[in-house]
Amino acid sequence: MKRLLVAPLLFLIKIYQTFISPITPATCRYQPTCSHYTKEALEVHGFWKGGKLALKRIFSCHPWGGSGYDPVPEKED
Repeated sequence: MKRLLVAPLLFLIKIYQTFISPITPATCRYQPTCSHYTKEALEVHGFWKGGKLALKRIFSCHPWGGSGYDPVPEKED
């Protein structure tokens, strides 16, 4: 069930990274980029927590937001 929710989002991220990202200027303030962060967050934490982490990251990516190295937190068991 977990993969069923995550797989379509990972597919959309792959489409974005392959076709859209290369033709747009690099403006991400974070490392890894927001799309890579979102992909990893979904893979590690699943749909709900990974989605929440991704949205938080994306909404903070603006001129007055944060910047720098911001890895996906490790999964707590």
